Amino acid sequence: MPEQTEQPTEKIYYDPISIAKRTQQKLYRVADCDKVAMLVQIIKSSDEIHMAVITKTKREADALSVYLKNQDINAASVHGSKRVQENEAAGKAFDEGELAVLITTDMILQSLELLHITHMVSFSLPSEPEHYLNRVGCLNERGEAIAFVSEEQEVELIDIERVMRHEIPEEELEGFEPSPESDADTPPKRAKNQKKKPRHRKQKRKTGSKEKDNVRPEDEKTE
Repeated sequence: MPEQTEQPTEKIYYDPISIAKRTQQKLYRVADCDKVAMLVQIIKSSDEIHMAVITKTKREADALSVYLKNQDINAASVHGSKRVQENEAAGKAFDEGELAVLITTDMILQSLELLHITHMVSFSLPSEPEHYLNRVGCLNERGEAIAFVSEEQEVELIDIERVMRHEIPEEELEGFEPSPESDADTPPKRAKNQKKKPRHRKQKRKTGSKEKDNVRPEDEKTE
């Protein structure tokens, strides 16, 4: 009788939804005008940063890169309007640790195949949930996915969580808490025909004071 081989005790799934569920995720509810200041605070309060930041537009990526550099943060932007060689050079510099922050769009993110990302920041949520799953998948289950969610993007959040079949835990950052007169436990209005569902919250983490900022990348049509 042939000797039986050992069977694995645990199945490993590699589809995007399962990968997303196994990846550490969290979201911050933040107004669009405060996103830049929040990003700077997260970067400066972290001991080790190897961060990819995903924006909706090329113009937003460029403006954010310029601002971070003015804050003495080693950052660069890559997108479809730049030369292929320029994008590849920035991706290589990021992989080799020469760049702390690389800002890009969903279209370019997939082509770069970035390594060793510690933080994947969705500066804005994508309109297609699959794009969010792709972002999280680039972490290879090792880093942390952070989403900035404004009140205007509640519908995108609902769509992502519905497709992912997983609710992203919420946290608060010191200096960006809801104003005292507002009810922190009341979520923004949801779109019609969307069922209101309870949101679980992790223990609130506070990591520093808010850095004031009047600079905000401008919007334009998405890529």
